[in-house]
Amino acid sequence: MVYTCIPLLHCLELGISKEEALEVLQIVRREASGEESQRSVGLPSVRKYTALELLEQEHAQGSIITFCSALDEILGGGVPIGKIVEICGAPGVGKTQLSIQLVVDTQIPECFGGLDGESVYIDTEGSFIVDRVMDVAHAAVQHCHLIAEAGQDEVQLEAAQAFSVSSILSRIYYFRCHDYVELLAQSHLLADFLAEHPKVRIVVIDSIAFPFRHNLEDLSLRTRLLNGLAQQLIGMANDHGVAVVLTNQMTTRFGPVQSTLVPALGESWGHAATIRLILRWEGKLR
Repeated sequence: MVYTCIPLLHCLELGISKEEALEVLQIVRREASGEESQRSVGLPSVRKYTALELLEQEHAQGSIITFCSALDEILGGGVPIGKIVEICGAPGVGKTQLSIQLVVDTQIPECFGGLDGESVYIDTEGSFIVDRVMDVAHAAVQHCHLIAEAGQDEVQLEAAQAFSVSSILSRIYYFRCHDYVELLAQSHLLADFLAEHPKVRIVVIDSIAFPFRHNLEDLSLRTRLLNGLAQQLIGMANDHGVAVVLTNQMTTRFGPVQSTLVPALGESWGHAATIRLILRWEGKLR
């Protein structure tokens, strides 16, 4: 049995209004009773999926290769579409470099195993350097040309001719956000942008931590804003079929015996990402 009366206290605990709570209950009651007549009132429908359908959807969406075989193997073939991936590490370990690699790799033609998509790069630190992007793009173009010439496949040869550094750069949409207010504003605008650019397959935020650690001292407010942003990004990844890649800084956690480096933004933020990668150096190996 579904009850249509929710105490006001419960609404406050959930952070929703009584009207929103009533709408949720109407949806639940409609789905439980199977009443088709309820659909005519304009209420949203709850779509049911089987686990097999979800698995097939994930396989159909594909993934973005990193050109690092060990990392691709860990990720199950690359950065998955429709998921949140967080890249953490100390300064200089390669977070931005990997992010740039991904926005380029997203555009590799399908006949070479890519997605032939477009990319969004949101820069909060000012670390996006076009010369670095050009170097990565040039390497990707050369790689595809070598494969096409070796195989002498007509489809690959034609795709390789159209795949150039300039074409890659023209399909990377760059946004510069200077503080957390601009980042939150941009996150609200992203849904409409992705609807207008359906070929976008990756959204990078480099970095997610910087604006919140340097311009926001109220920890309670920071946590609420981050939780809201996380929900937006999760919904965006699911609704628009994009991989959301976030870079995060490291901070020191002091213990009774020793201190350790952990990803920034606290434990609650750690649940936002589907996959968390922590990069570090071991001698000359990363």
